[in-house]
Amino acid sequence: MCDRLFLAVLSILLLLPAHASDLERIRVDSDQQGFVTETSGKPFVPWGFNYDHDDDGKLIEDYWESDWPRVEEDFREMKELGANVVRVHLQFNRFIESPTQTNENSFRILKDLLDLAERVGLYLNLTGLGCYHKQDTPKWYDAMTEGERWAAQGFFWREVAKVGSKSPAMFCYDLMNEPIVPGKKREDRDWLGPEFAGKYFVQFITLDIGERKREEVAREWIKTLKKEIRKEDPKTLVTVGLVPWSLKGSGMSSGFYPDRIVDLLDFLCIHAYPKSDDPGEVMERLEGFQVGKPVVIEETFPLHCSIEEFESFMESTRGVAAGWIGFYWGEKPEVYREREGFAADATLQWLEFFEKNGPTFKSPFQGGP
Repeated sequence: MCDRLFLAVLSILLLLPAHASDLERIRVDSDQQGFVTETSGKPFVPWGFNYDHDDDGKLIEDYWESDWPRVEEDFREMKELGANVVRVHLQFNRFIESPTQTNENSFRILKDLLDLAERVGLYLNLTGLGCYHKQDTPKWYDAMTEGERWAAQGFFWREVAKVGSKSPAMFCYDLMNEPIVPGKKREDRDWLGPEFAGKYFVQFITLDIGERKREEVAREWIKTLKKEIRKEDPKTLVTVGLVPWSLKGSGMSSGFYPDRIVDLLDFLCIHAYPKSDDPGEVMERLEGFQVGKPVVIEETFPLHCSIEEFESFMESTRGVAAGWIGFYWGEKPEVYREREGFAADATLQWLEFFEKNGPTFKSPFQGGP
């Protein structure tokens, strides 16, 4: 009898999903200052990594099909280091083959990635529309008019939202990494900004603003893409990753003025890299992002300062930021201990800081020390 009962229970267990997730969806809290889990209402502090490329500069789509075990290992390592959020950068050309056709294989792997995140216990910030490798950008995409390009971008996000809407591991959709509204017509018709370390992280959303105000263009672009997302996913948070010089009247500006777009987004994101020669600049810009919604520091790293100065900066942000996301490039801290040079030292110092402070580094908005 006991043996038959055991076999019956075992057969039922085998029919259950292989990875029942304990993750709850995340929402903005009622005070519009931080985040909580949707059902239990527990405080949630984004603390994680940009998983934008590996240690050799390869994008995730360059290896996620041929070396999936490596992706699984990286996700487990990020979890072990203390992360709860991973920001993944999706390239437009890997998902969209024409204005009306998707790459089904890429969307299948995206679903696998969300399943992996659920199993490991990580939330995903899906940042889209990347053209980081300029040579891979489709010619038909670059030849489009503004309206055609926005429609193609909306198509991308609607298809991504079809997949994301089904997973509690979705933290947010980030419409684009560092979008810019140019102050004047771009005669060279180049949609991408300057190159950095072999990649193009900045992108223009129009080539000619005409008689429009820059903030008007930014608002219409956000509305257009968010509308497509909401056709498939009414709940997942929507944001956009902004350069710190997005404040109006700050000299060089992106045109995405926080106070003019905040009503269209669930929370704001700023990319903040403190500088030794001007330690107060980033904090001033961060404070300018305080316009009534939570602010997440979506990119940060001791790139232009010492680790001591970086730690001081991070500490000073605890009263204004609701979350922090740095970088992980596929290697554990011990790997960087065996390397020499600035890049290895800075990465090691960042990872050690991240791992040490993860359990306690919280925003005062969410019950932190």
